[in-house]
Amino acid sequence: MAEALRVAVIGGGYAGLACAVDLTRGGAQVTLFERSHTLGGRARVVVKDGHRVDNGQHILIGAYTELARLLRAVGQSPKVLERRPLTLVTPGTLELRAARLPAPLHLAVGLLRAKGLSWADRRAMRALMRHLKQYGSRIDPHATVAALLHDTAQTPRLIELIWAPLCVAALNTPIERASARVFANVLRDSLMGTAADSELLIPRTDLTELFPVQAARFLATRRGRLDTGTTITGVTRDALGFALGGDSFSNRRFEHVVIATAPYHAGTLLRSAGCETLAQRIDAFEYEPIVTVYLAFDESVRLPEPMIGLTGVPAQWAFDRGALGGEPGLLACVISAHGPHEFLSREELEAQVREQLSTTLARELTKPLWSMTITEKRATIACTPGLTRPGIATTMPGLWLAGDYLDSPYPATLESAVRSGSAAARAILAAPRDGEAR
Repeated sequence: MAEALRVAVIGGGYAGLACAVDLTRGGAQVTLFERSHTLGGRARVVVKDGHRVDNGQHILIGAYTELARLLRAVGQSPKVLERRPLTLVTPGTLELRAARLPAPLHLAVGLLRAKGLSWADRRAMRALMRHLKQYGSRIDPHATVAALLHDTAQTPRLIELIWAPLCVAALNTPIERASARVFANVLRDSLMGTAADSELLIPRTDLTELFPVQAARFLATRRGRLDTGTTITGVTRDALGFALGGDSFSNRRFEHVVIATAPYHAGTLLRSAGCETLAQRIDAFEYEPIVTVYLAFDESVRLPEPMIGLTGVPAQWAFDRGALGGEPGLLACVISAHGPHEFLSREELEAQVREQLSTTLARELTKPLWSMTITEKRATIACTPGLTRPGIATTMPGLWLAGDYLDSPYPATLESAVRSGSAAARAILAAPRDGEAR
């Protein structure tokens, strides 16, 4: 019997774990290295001052099928995701709910019943849907979302209440700089797919428990090895295979290595392996931040929906963590992309967000019981027009990439991350081994 394929995965985020899970399911012997002691990468839990919160909020949609497949594969309960028909609510301003009907009636009836939209707004939304259905795959790769909205005569109210917030939520890039083609892909596969495709899936647990912890348990029961708290400093190859700088077993060799770190850490590892051109290409990416402001109030403070849009600035969305299995009264407010908020102190920012919540909810909110602000300065790559993203293969045979920044029809989401990890796993399992016919 042939010896099991030996693969090293560097990075314990969603991409690396997806790759490790699928490799293990394919019979490979996997060692996963993670520099932190907490799995999840840029989608992880943060524990501070006795409070356990996510480093950001992630919305999944029904069309994101690969992450759903992996959750099932590692034994995660489907009840961990709050499944809701597409619901966009900004209290006192907008209420749009997809009907519980088959597509396309779910959206058509929802739009007909929507509150806060004029008939001109409704006609404009239908016009955009028709345009995407007819030209979606042929949208100019260099066009911005703002240009797409202008060309399809979207109303200022639609842009303000729906398209701009959805764009920044999905692409983490403002409409003036965001790729129209990628935004069209998201709208096509969600709003224009089946009713299930358009559902919002909001995690009822923290992001580390959602997939990373379950994946780690899956790997442990199948002889997978997790080396947390281990920083890999380089990748080299000799006659025996790949060696990793920083590996506590310096004589250990691997047949394949997957670099599944954040893109801004990948360059160093690629350069150590002689992939200078690819490293430069990845180093040239621009990034957008995400700030999450947590405000904990007493149990009487609740949102009308688990997720609502906010009027004004700086935050775009608020999540009621108490309605999602978390601490009652805990609200998470999300500020995506660059903006003036970056020049505020933490106290000033939290005060502005509290005032914004008070205005949106039409009630005065007292000083929170506790607060926390988490900033991911390089949360995602900027999803700009004409951006070319590399694939999973590198110029060195046996060395692969995985991450949300790689080539994908979607922006840098959890779905893109796990898709890249699964794609790398499939490529490795299909590759001929030394001595086999090619």
